Parts: sequence; structure tokens; C-alpha cells
Amino acid sequence: MYNNKYQTSKTSTFRKWFKRKDKRAEAHQLNGISDESEDDVDDSLEDDVFVRSTEMDPCISTNELSKCFRIFVGTWNVAGRSPIGSLAVDLDEWLNLKDAADMYVLGFQEIVPLKTRTVIGAEDPTEATNWNMLIGKTLNNKYGCPWLTPTINPISSDNYHYKKVSDSSRRASFSGYSGMQMGEPLEMQNDGLDGGSKYKLMASKKMVGVFISVWMKKELLRKYCISNVKVCSVACGIMGYLGNKGSVSVSMSIEGTSFCFIAAHLASGEKQGDESKRNHQVSEIFRRTNFPRSTKDDHNPRPLTILGHDRIFWFGDLNYRLYLEDNLARDLIRQKDWKALQQFDQLRTELEDDGVFQGWREENIEFAPTYKYSSSNCNRYSGGLPSRTGEKQRTPAWCDRILWYGKGVKQLSYFRSESKFSDHRPVSALFSVPVEVMRPSSSKVVPVETMLPTMTSPVEKVPSNSTKSSLQFLMAKDEEASPTNTQNYSGNR
Repeated sequence: MYNNKYQTSKTSTFRKWFKRKDKRAEAHQLNGISDESEDDVDDSLEDDVFVRSTEMDPCISTNELSKCFRIFVGTWNVAGRSPIGSLAVDLDEWLNLKDAADMYVLGFQEIVPLKTRTVIGAEDPTEATNWNMLIGKTLNNKYGCPWLTPTINPISSDNYHYKKVSDSSRRASFSGYSGMQMGEPLEMQNDGLDGGSKYKLMASKKMVGVFISVWMKKELLRKYCISNVKVCSVACGIMGYLGNKGSVSVSMSIEGTSFCFIAAHLASGEKQGDESKRNHQVSEIFRRTNFPRSTKDDHNPRPLTILGHDRIFWFGDLNYRLYLEDNLARDLIRQKDWKALQQFDQLRTELEDDGVFQGWREENIEFAPTYKYSSSNCNRYSGGLPSRTGEKQRTPAWCDRILWYGKGVKQLSYFRSESKFSDHRPVSALFSVPVEVMRPSSSKVVPVETMLPTMTSPVEKVPSNSTKSSLQFLMAKDEEASPTNTQNYSGNR
């Protein structure tokens, strides 16, 4: 009798709780360049309280150790232009800070002009630093905090590990992939360094004009274990190895879930067959992107590949065009018939035909093509009939894209912003992403706030492995995949 009453009471309580959660669980929605500058080089960021994602974008799971985070992913080809003061307004609109995310992952292309000297010359961190400064200021100044986060040298070391230690000491320690401790645990100087800023730069990497910048709420660093933050770059431009085209990637783990973010710039061109060059570069990035693991990271000695991660986001100026005559494309754009226009989109065709990105997803596109606008400060597409003198004839296209792969990822929005800074429009997506929270291994382990060291960019390394791998094989047999043990994959249909 007691058990029946207890069970009835328990059931009633659960129903009331579920109804309350259901009322709160409303899915959030957002309110909703010369051609790559390649004529000279052919080929062709309120209060400091963490708002749990379940409040706005429910990730209801029977597993009480599963949490959801809101991750903003954005991509923007800035046409070789340096960030300037007035751009802060554009950045604020692009990042949609009225509805701040837990993480911001931003990919840029052409942060420097793709001229011969920038492609084959030594890497200059100046522009990457300038962009990080502006992103940091944009993400943090709305909270009344001065911009003091140290990002003079963009972070691009191979590995960072954020350890949770005793709360009384409030310390953080970092270990490199070599297993060496980078000095004794650092006393928390964080509040003095960033004046209470809300977001921290987690990782940043530049390769010629391709640039990635990853930011996270400080509150997440206090609550959760962030480990194995690593970067990798793959150059596959001119002659297959120069950095005018390629990718920069960040690998990291949040608790028990691994993430990989790939910012890419693929081959340009709208001639028939140019999509094959892009497909090939995608396969090269899959094949050559790897993140070394040490015994401290994992008992598996093989490098971690892209598909070895739980949640993956691939974004950038992927340069896929439209299989459609220019005048017909412009007619559909004037009619805002995005569904009809997508039927001629090269990347959508490749996805449907398994030509590339097998098993990956992209939300339906419900915005105008993002490329190519006539010039900065202009809302008119380049070319058309009659074409203006000196303008390049380019059929408008959705060159700037965001794809994802992984279980439980939910896309909440997919949109473009209207900044006229470049001949491309920035594109963004907001995701609700589940993360497996690990149980503490010791009662002494508690969350701790962390700070990032200022690192010097290492010399760029070009992967020497030339073996090709099968994307489909990797998806099924990733644990067996490594740069020295792979099969052939062309990525072409």
C-alpha cells in the first residue's frame, strides 16, 4: 500500500515537473571583393552568470549528466581588409549579442590580401591580433568591462589542458602535448588581466588569410573541464601546398565530448569542373588534418583525425557555385525563391549525391546568396547585364556555408548579416549541442576558473604525408585511421 502511494506521488510530482519544463522549453530562434583577390595569385566575439542552455534551447535527455551548450558558428570572407573602428557595429550585429551564446567560433577568409608576398612570405600575426582584439572588445564591452584580455600573440600552440584543482587555491595549470608542465600552476591573475570580461579566447590560428578564433564564457571554464585544445592547419592552394587555400582547425574536449571546428577556404571559379577542385581540397583537408595525442591525452597513440571527434563543424568560403545561367539566377533572387535556387546549388548537389561530406548536414538556406557584391558599401551584385566597366561578371552564389556532423546537434538558426564591409556577406548559425558531463574522479576535484597564457606562434608545418584516405572508410573505422594507415579517397563524384 505504501509503495503504491509512494509511486503515485512520485508519478504526480514528475508530471508537474515535466509540465513546468515543457512550458519553459520553447526553442529559441534568432530574429530572424574582387573574386577572392586572386588576380595576383592564381587559384584562383550582462551579467557574469552562466545561463544553462536548457532554459532557452532544451536538450532534454534521460541522462542527467548530459548538458547542452549554445554554440555560435560564423564565417566571413573580409576581402583582404583590415578591421577598422566602424566595423564594431557590423560585428555586434553579426554576433547577435542580444542573445549571447556560450561559445563563439568564428572563421575568416582573406584577412590579408592574397598577394604573392603574403602567400609565400613569413606569417605575420598582426591582422589576426587586430581581429582578436576587435572580437574580444565586441564580445565583452557590452558588459561594461575594459578590453584587457591578453591576445597580443594569437594562440596557436599544439595543446592546452585545463585542470580542475582545489577551489581554495584557485589555480590553473597547463600541460603541453610533450607532457611537460608549462611552469608551476599559475596563481589566478585572471580578474586583474581582463577586468571581469565574460568571454575568454580559447584558441586562435592563422594561415595566410584563413583564420579561426574560438571564444568561451568564463563561467564554462569554472564549471566544466576543458582539455586538449589543439590546432592544425592544412595548406592545399597553389601547387597543392601553398596557404592561399586550405583550412585551420581547432580540436578540444568539453568534459567527455570532443569537438572539431574547421574553418576553410576552398578553390574559386565557376567554370564547369571547378567543383571537382573543391571536392579534392575537402578530401585533402580530411586526410591531412590531425591532432597529435600524447599518453597524457589518451592511451591511443595515433593522431586524432577530424572524424575522430564527437561533434564537428565545417565552415568557410567553400566557393561552391550555382549550376545556372546568370540571368536566371538573378531572376530567382529577385523573386526570393530560395528553394528553387537551391536546386542548382553545387554543394547541395554534392551532398545529395555523396560526392563530398557524406553524412554531413546543412540547414535549408533561406537567405540571399552571399557573393559577389559589386564593392564595399554596396548592396548590388557584381556584373549582370549590362555589366559595368571594370566589374567582374560573377553569378551570385552561396559561397559561405556552415555544415555539421555529430549526434544530437540541433541547429537553431541559419542566417546572413548585412555588413557591407566586404564583397561577401557574413553567415552564421546557432546550435544547441549536447555535452557529456563526466563524474568527478575525486571528491577533491572541483571547478576552477582558468586563464590562458600568451603564446608565440610556432613555425608553420606543412604535413608531409601524401597518402589518401577514404571518407566513408574513416567514418566507419576512424579509430583505425591515421596519416600512415589510410586508404584512397578522392572526394570526387
